[in-house]
Amino acid sequence: MTVPALARYEATLTGLERKSRLKALVPRQGVDFTSNDYLGLASSPRLAAALSAAIEEGIPVGSGGSRVLRGNHWVHEALEAEAATMFGAERALYFGSGFSANVALFATLPQRGDLIVHDDLVHASVHDGISASKAEAVAVPHNDVEAFDAAIRHWRADGGTGSPWIAVESIYSMDGDRAPLALLAEVAASHDGYLIVDEAHATGVFGPDGRGLASELKNHRNVLTLHTCGKALGLSGALLLLPAVLAAYMVNRSRNFIYSTAPSPLVAAGVREALRMITEESWRRARLGELRDFMGEQLRSNLCVVPSGSPIQPVLIGDNARAVRIARRLQGQGFDVRAIRPPTVPVGTARLRISITLNVNKTHIAAMIGRLAAAIDEV
Repeated sequence: MTVPALARYEATLTGLERKSRLKALVPRQGVDFTSNDYLGLASSPRLAAALSAAIEEGIPVGSGGSRVLRGNHWVHEALEAEAATMFGAERALYFGSGFSANVALFATLPQRGDLIVHDDLVHASVHDGISASKAEAVAVPHNDVEAFDAAIRHWRADGGTGSPWIAVESIYSMDGDRAPLALLAEVAASHDGYLIVDEAHATGVFGPDGRGLASELKNHRNVLTLHTCGKALGLSGALLLLPAVLAAYMVNRSRNFIYSTAPSPLVAAGVREALRMITEESWRRARLGELRDFMGEQLRSNLCVVPSGSPIQPVLIGDNARAVRIARRLQGQGFDVRAIRPPTVPVGTARLRISITLNVNKTHIAAMIGRLAAAIDEV
């Protein structure tokens, strides 16, 4: 019997199911073509050994409180100092997740009277942060540099006097394509503004020593970067890299930072080791590049799909229900491929998001693509 107070929630779920947009939690199984564990660090013996050693040294699992109270551990500060040096920034702040870091950033740093110009495909966490911001915000077409510039010029012409903030991802999570960072940095600098680059899917994978694509932007004090630790780094959390004065402002004004229990010191110790690993074990990036290129060849020859150039390979299907059926067919054949549907992607662009990691090999890729081609024809 339906409880009246719950009826509206059940109606929403029924509507999602009717549109083939209902989500559910399922256990992981099959060959991994879904995770963001690009370098295979999540199950790395070296990383496991580092965590075991940290426990032996007495590093606690829990922090016990907020960073501004007793939750601040020397491991947090060591990680932040090492990350700042590695990524070429004045300061770093460690958050419990990339989502919370983005929300904290956009809710705190852009001020009333400022303008946030964001790519219309930017991550949901940025949208949630913008919703909590006092700044004005506008979306512009994907990777359209002229549209970013025009939005700021229009805002200035209408009397905007604050600072503009440009928000993008270096590698977009659902399409796997790159943002034109150098051009966007020039736009931000020309308007005395800031460029915020979410490096979630580039950290560890691209740039010298895996420092991400924003590493090409040298001597840009107006560039802030976010490096998540739950993807190629194999753990959890996120590092926000920014000027020292903005870091201090976050510590004093970010409600998300001030009132959240600090991330696990043990995990922070693991992230320190992961940063060393992506620097010292460059073979992982080289191997990932080989698999990425092999996947691109397979997609082009078997499905006429243009490769993205990154470990994220979308295969557009269009219809929600068909995308789900194809994904389930592949899952039943031992390949963990998932369907991505609106609102995560625009309406009419339901897709299979295929992720290439060091958890697979060329034999896995060739077999999966063969089954995928057959499923697309049959479903």
